[in-house]
Amino acid sequence: MKMNAMDWIAWILVIIGGLNWGLVGFFDYNLVDSLLSEGSTLAMVVYDLVGISALYLLLMVGKMKK
Repeated sequence: MKMNAMDWIAWILVIIGGLNWGLVGFFDYNLVDSLLSEGSTLAMVVYDLVGISALYLLLMVGKMKK
């Protein structure tokens, strides 16, 4: 299956989210909050996009099985 631009964006955002959670878990350091101000609207948008990307990829996995 060839990946389109939306697939790549979703993968990049999920990787960013995963790395951020790894930093939180291992070092108690939230990179997104550090870069965008804790609780800012922009930080919340990043978190929302990461979550939507994860849901998108879950749907894509379901389509790939068929």
